[in-house]
Amino acid sequence: MADEITTIAGSKIVPLSKLLMQDITLQISLAILVIGIVGIVFVNRKISLLINAKKFSYTRPYAAEFVKKILVSLFATVLIVSVTGYVQVFELFDNQIAIDAANADEGLTPRETFAKILNTFVILVIGYTIAQLIPIVLSNNEVKKMEKHDYQEWIHMRGFSNDKQKLFHSLFEWVPPKHGPSEIPEEEYQEKLKTAEGKKFLENYYTSKGVPIGSFKQKKPRAFEAWQKSEREKYEQYFDDCTSGNNETGQVLRTDVFPKEIYTITLWREQKRISHYQPIIPGARPPGWTERQGQDTPKSFKQMIPVIVILGIVIGIAAWWEIDLVVVATASGGLAIGIGFALQETLQNYFAYLSIKKDKIFVEGDRIKLDNGYVGIVRMITPRVTYVKHGLNESIAIIPTRQLIAATIVNYSKDIVFVPATVEVGASYLNDPEEVASVLMKVGKMAMKEITDIQGRHLIVQEKCPYRNQHQPSCGCDKNILVDLDQPRVRVTNFNSSSIDFSVWVFVRDYGSQFKVKSDMRIMIIKEFKKHNITIPWPIQTEYRSSVDEEIQELKDTEPIRKKTLKEYGTGDLGSVKKSKTDELPDDE
Repeated sequence: MADEITTIAGSKIVPLSKLLMQDITLQISLAILVIGIVGIVFVNRKISLLINAKKFSYTRPYAAEFVKKILVSLFATVLIVSVTGYVQVFELFDNQIAIDAANADEGLTPRETFAKILNTFVILVIGYTIAQLIPIVLSNNEVKKMEKHDYQEWIHMRGFSNDKQKLFHSLFEWVPPKHGPSEIPEEEYQEKLKTAEGKKFLENYYTSKGVPIGSFKQKKPRAFEAWQKSEREKYEQYFDDCTSGNNETGQVLRTDVFPKEIYTITLWREQKRISHYQPIIPGARPPGWTERQGQDTPKSFKQMIPVIVILGIVIGIAAWWEIDLVVVATASGGLAIGIGFALQETLQNYFAYLSIKKDKIFVEGDRIKLDNGYVGIVRMITPRVTYVKHGLNESIAIIPTRQLIAATIVNYSKDIVFVPATVEVGASYLNDPEEVASVLMKVGKMAMKEITDIQGRHLIVQEKCPYRNQHQPSCGCDKNILVDLDQPRVRVTNFNSSSIDFSVWVFVRDYGSQFKVKSDMRIMIIKEFKKHNITIPWPIQTEYRSSVDEEIQELKDTEPIRKKTLKEYGTGDLGSVKKSKTDELPDDE
């Protein structure tokens, strides 16, 4: 096999090698070529570092990458063409050695062979450049598509919170529907349409399903371009704040360091999407965070394009040199099979990683449950293993990524817009169950308004955001909920040996929020039960010696406050049992 391969190219290589050994001028030409290539690599590195440090590479990242790739190709092509011209102009091969070599060879002359080698280099350089430019062009097209998606979200949200000079309303005008929503009487709706204040009220009105009314028409042409300009100005302000020290760190963030400390405009837009288009605070993330966001971006088929293009070019060049590809394939086939077996698990892990990232089966931060019952939060997904941290910080599970494709995964976070949080409590048989239910309804409504996270955001999904009563935009608590939620819900669940058991349900925004909500609601229940003289009984295991008459009298004394709560909050779908009794109460009770 080795003899066959040597025979294939021997007739071209041997005469040229002899010529190189005996012709000092040709040796100088090759030395110039090698030194030029080394110089190109050095100069390109310096230029790349210079470009990376400029604002241009952050505001136009794909254009900067395009320029860097083109410069490499341009320098290499100029170098090779110059050497080729030098060879042809000075006729380096017009000597007796070249003539003898040409006469001895039935194929190409050494001059033709050398020219062919130089042309091969040119083809490789151009092919490599094209292979690198294709993913850049495709990625840039994807960015443009995502930019249009952001524009549609901007319209849906009626502008972003950090827009300047009421940009949205300067470009779009609200058009009222022919008929108003069912929650507003038609006469009242038509009256509001007659005044500017009324129109503003209707424009900011959301139905009980969280849906705005009316539509918007464009007042000025080229609205998309105006929005693009506004977003680019926001990014430039973000960049200037980072590089001037006017940021959260209080220090000047540098552009010429690795890992990067500043988002490129592409990553800046991606982070805005993740945060539901909230403003990005300059310097809010630690150094290296921006670089990791780019590294953690799922690799797609575009990453394979350079390999495929270069492989195709190499095969074409081999055919051009009249190399028997069948012989080469046969010689390398055994080696390829061996490498394939050795890398089998590695490749399985890698393609599993691509599948998980591309299909978003789960992402970092999701709470999942594995086949073996292990429940934890996904910390990191790599092409080899996936790290899942236990929910109570007890341990970290390290699983080969390929195993997660075939496993049954329970994802508590994916596409779950609300999760029930249920609190169970028992009340004495001496208490009216309707009155107990009304107190629990009161607790549920209090919890909806009062229980928030450290950022002031509601943990319980809002059927209709409280801020909308003030005709203000939604606080965002329920922006993804477009269904009516019957909450809080109160149910009588059991007749226990010592109590009547109740449960109160509310819906929280994610899996982890239910634990704080349950804890806070239990505290509220205890306080409200004491206030309303509702007893959570001890388990009855001994003789009951309490005076029933005294307890009944105490209940009568505190009955007005319970009746008032029952009338105000009702009992959910339990309220129809004794409507007549509550309706007889005077309003001042």
